Amino acid sequence: MKVCATAGEAVAGIADGSTVLVGGFGMAGMPVHLIDALIEQGAADLTIVSNNAGNGDTGLAALLARGRVRKVICSFPRQHDSWVFDGLYRSGRIELELVPQGNLAERMRAAGAGIGAFFSPTGAGTPLAEGKETREIDGRIYVLEYPIKGDVALVGAHRADRMGNLVYRKTARNFGPVMATAAATVIVQVSEVVETGDLDPEAIVTPSIYVDRVVSVGTVAG
Repeated sequence: MKVCATAGEAVAGIADGSTVLVGGFGMAGMPVHLIDALIEQGAADLTIVSNNAGNGDTGLAALLARGRVRKVICSFPRQHDSWVFDGLYRSGRIELELVPQGNLAERMRAAGAGIGAFFSPTGAGTPLAEGKETREIDGRIYVLEYPIKGDVALVGAHRADRMGNLVYRKTARNFGPVMATAAATVIVQVSEVVETGDLDPEAIVTPSIYVDRVVSVGTVAG
């Protein structure tokens, strides 16, 4: 695990065409500093996996506005301040895969756990199940869902130690822990990096084995 001096150093090497898991529930836990650094880094043709499709004109919405994203996989592509995504989608400049929130989390968790696929009742009998394998189990229809794996995960946590163990702050935790298990390279922004041993081991949510790079950016979203 590497403690990076800047967010730019943390996101260096993210390639065009990457699938990037982006933590956050709205702006809570959104790794805005890492997203801004990714905008400056220049990677394009990205597939973004996140709960939302951007808020206002900052963070993920700013990345979309720069034309760097080919596809969004998310649960809530539209809310009152999602005008950037809305404009791109209506003009055919971006693809969307809509995934119910529970399935989104479970598909990433499955990737981290090495599960090849799973059956879920969510979406059965709706357009979200079109073209997917279904099976009746105990009288109920289930839909086969496949894992979502990332080339990179960008995660916002509260604190890290120098090994890369992470603790989160309240609801800013959201998708961070499952995303950290589901990506080949995990990059984390935190408010503070402390010495190894300073974090209560009982409070650590994401162990260092999942974390590749950490950068301290001061106060984080959430």
